[in-house]
Amino acid sequence: MQIEQAIREKLLAGFDPSHLELINESHMHSVPANSETHFKVVLVSAAFDGKRRVARHQAVYAALAGELAGPVHALALHLFSPDEWQAQSTVPDSPQCLGGSKREAAAK
Repeated sequence: MQIEQAIREKLLAGFDPSHLELINESHMHSVPANSETHFKVVLVSAAFDGKRRVARHQAVYAALAGELAGPVHALALHLFSPDEWQAQSTVPDSPQCLGGSKREAAAK
């Protein structure tokens, strides 16, 4: 829970979000139990007003550079301005992982 908490604190401090969901999806992947390697982020912030998707992603990657250089393997980002979130307010489910041993089991 240390990595998840560090990510949450950095996103709160860096983006002052009106909505934040941080979901540990590691259990959906071929990693040991209780891992903190795969996360889904739904972040709504006025900081994203007028910014393109690439710029938004770059800002989050910069804020979480330490985690992405080490323990975090994957980060699914769903980043919205408040107006975009009000118009959408839903995020697609993440697909099940078929990497590593899960792909091998599915092929059998």
